[in-house]
Amino acid sequence: MRRYLVLMHRYVGLVIALFLLVASLTGSLLAWNDELEALISPQLFVAKPPAPGAAMLDPLQLRDQVQAQYRHTFVPRVLLQLEAERSVKFRLYALPDPKTGKTPELANDEVFVNPYTGAVQGERKFGALSQGLVNLMPFIYALHDSLALGRAGTILLGVVALLWSIDCVTAIFLTFPARTRSASATPWWQRWRQSWQVRWRGGEYKRYFDLHRAGSLWLWAALFVIAWSSVSFNLRPVYDASMQALLAYQPEETPPRLARPLLRPPIDWEQARSMARDSMAQHARAQGFRIFGEYMLIYNPLIGRYSYYVQTDRDVSQRWGITHITIDASSGVQSPVWLPTGAAAGDTFRTWITTLHMAARWGLPMQSFMSLCGLGIAMLCVTGVWIWARKRRSRRIAASRAGDAVRV
Repeated sequence: MRRYLVLMHRYVGLVIALFLLVASLTGSLLAWNDELEALISPQLFVAKPPAPGAAMLDPLQLRDQVQAQYRHTFVPRVLLQLEAERSVKFRLYALPDPKTGKTPELANDEVFVNPYTGAVQGERKFGALSQGLVNLMPFIYALHDSLALGRAGTILLGVVALLWSIDCVTAIFLTFPARTRSASATPWWQRWRQSWQVRWRGGEYKRYFDLHRAGSLWLWAALFVIAWSSVSFNLRPVYDASMQALLAYQPEETPPRLARPLLRPPIDWEQARSMARDSMAQHARAQGFRIFGEYMLIYNPLIGRYSYYVQTDRDVSQRWGITHITIDASSGVQSPVWLPTGAAAGDTFRTWITTLHMAARWGLPMQSFMSLCGLGIAMLCVTGVWIWARKRRSRRIAASRAGDAVRV
């Protein structure tokens, strides 16, 4: 069995090594995405108040101004949680041409607005490197998420993450020492302890082998969390099918698409926010959770529903809130509140692993740890391929010498 596990680990590792190398290095940078964005493009992300102590405008007012200025697009979401001296980013979506029915390509699909004045500070096309450094981090995100190949790349990296998750289980078994029948043998746990150590002076091969083995052990829990959460991001049907067989989930309705997009619903943004605020407060009192603040309001014209997000004590992330309810934009009918943790084990588990994946908990220490994990994964990829190449070379040399001996 061990021989087959070694072969599986070897060839699965070779298949996914290059993909993991790209994902790990880009992930190390994305752990600091917000900080790097502001550093690289302060003209977009830093917003100065017009006067000391100036108040920020209502987020919905900012959205209305953007929507009025970009009339041939649709602005589907608004961030309700504004930060001092930080611009507000709005995503634009193109509307179909009324004559041709075709949806045009937008020159820019992100707009950055000063929250104090409503003035547009700049625009960009997400991920378009042709616009220069303003799109460096979005391009790195696209590489990390889909190799910058769109939907096909997302699925490909999902398959890689699935193989990686399986390989994580295989790899830890391979670090276990082989069983021995000798009664005087060193205890198993003491022999396994050697797998956690690096023989720095044992020669090049031993050093690289130990770095690969010990590095994977020290980082194993983080590696598995990153791998399995990546499956949940990129290969959601597979993740759901496997996890729903093990854990319970909160029921979520999947509303049908409307015959035509409802761009001007009977319930407007102001009314939706007001209704959602009241409803969420009632849910908090009834179910015993605390609301820390509003996070986002989204309207999907394809299904005619608003989604209202708040940050609560049931959230894990310290950057955003995913506690939410939905409101039908025509009837006002609301869904039950969806809670990130404490309501269903499956939702709690996924909330934790995805939040840790994005380094959105425990602040700078977690960002630093996840960034180092990315570098550690890159090291495992390089050392793994090096070990395979070294062994392959040794086998070829041995086969060549054996052939020479036969001929003699």
